[in-house]
Amino acid sequence: MTTSPPTVAIIGASADRSKYGNKSLRAHQAQGFRVFPVNPKGGEIEGLPVFRSLGEVPTPLDRVSMYVPPAVGLAMIEEIARLKPAELWLNPGSESDELYEKATALGLNVIIACSIIDIGTTPTEFGD
Repeated sequence: MTTSPPTVAIIGASADRSKYGNKSLRAHQAQGFRVFPVNPKGGEIEGLPVFRSLGEVPTPLDRVSMYVPPAVGLAMIEEIARLKPAELWLNPGSESDELYEKATALGLNVIIACSIIDIGTTPTEFGD
């Protein structure tokens, strides 16, 4: 029996290796995730094509991990809900009461914590 690797969209992915939006991308890759960086600037990060919007990601998502301010998350929450990821991770700095309430009202499984630590590593392992 073959199992496909888990999928994750990193919202706020960054080419700057000192930013958490980059460390998370590298950490998830290192743990075997199929990673989809999302940033309106597009381009390429760590050898991966960057999707300008979540709607461009070509596969169902197990996890969406946010590294953007809560206001940006609020603007995207309806789109995230339509994709029905198994988990929505609001990493430190991306969470707010309003975003949490809206996401849970839309039926999302919201986790407010560091997704890098959840997968068994730490941000410091991915220093710039």
